[in-house]
Amino acid sequence: MTAAYELLKDSDAVHIWYGRAPDEPAPADTGPLSEEESRAVRRLPAPAAARYATAHAAVRRVLSGYLGVPPGDVALGRQPCPRCAHARHGRPRVDWPPTDLDFNLSRSGPRWALAVVAGRQVGVDLEDDRPLDVDGASRFVMSASELAHVRAAPDETARSHAFFRCWTRKEAVVKAIGVGIVTDLSAIDVRPAEDGPVLVRHTEPTGPDTWLVEDLPRIGGAFAALARQAGGTGPVVLRRYPDGAAAHGPEHPREQTEQTREVLIP
Repeated sequence: MTAAYELLKDSDAVHIWYGRAPDEPAPADTGPLSEEESRAVRRLPAPAAARYATAHAAVRRVLSGYLGVPPGDVALGRQPCPRCAHARHGRPRVDWPPTDLDFNLSRSGPRWALAVVAGRQVGVDLEDDRPLDVDGASRFVMSASELAHVRAAPDETARSHAFFRCWTRKEAVVKAIGVGIVTDLSAIDVRPAEDGPVLVRHTEPTGPDTWLVEDLPRIGGAFAALARQAGGTGPVVLRRYPDGAAAHGPEHPREQTEQTREVLIP
């Protein structure tokens, strides 16, 4: 492992890398991808192909900086689903090299965010601010107290923001668990009236049942939230993925002192 990994582990931190994909795919972005990812890129139309390739190449480049191997050598897979034990829709994991590094990717439009932590489970969600039927959507995914909080907001904008606070927190939790939105989201109360971090409890057949959940600063106007396994007390550090990384890659994240903008969240 690298000094970047040791720093992450010793500080019990969560690193949130974030960036924005171009509308046109860059040839350098397909280099680190697996064959399965490359096939996905070929099936997608522009700009979806560029967004997919950029984000997934960034995942491998960022992880390589912690793991000390070339991005193309990072082998990714999935944990078995906590409910059905199927690996196709479980949590993502690093299959090689051996590590306790955990990560989670979220994409929304051209933006992406990647959470990285050592020794704990983590989930992140990113959602563009977009018009939607807040009342209609809320009825299907909110607990009674969450629904009351959203409806009590003073105007349409505030109600939309309250909805996205709930939604990103819930999505971060189910992504950290690895069950996805097949879960009854209304059963996961993320306490949106509290600024956080907040403790959220949700039990599945395997894995932790208590999560520390918090809002992240808006990323390019998008809403974002983080869920990490309870017990983590280290800082949350936001890192902007370096411009031009498609060509060169942040192979050693701690060494990106000139290009990487780092923000510490208390």
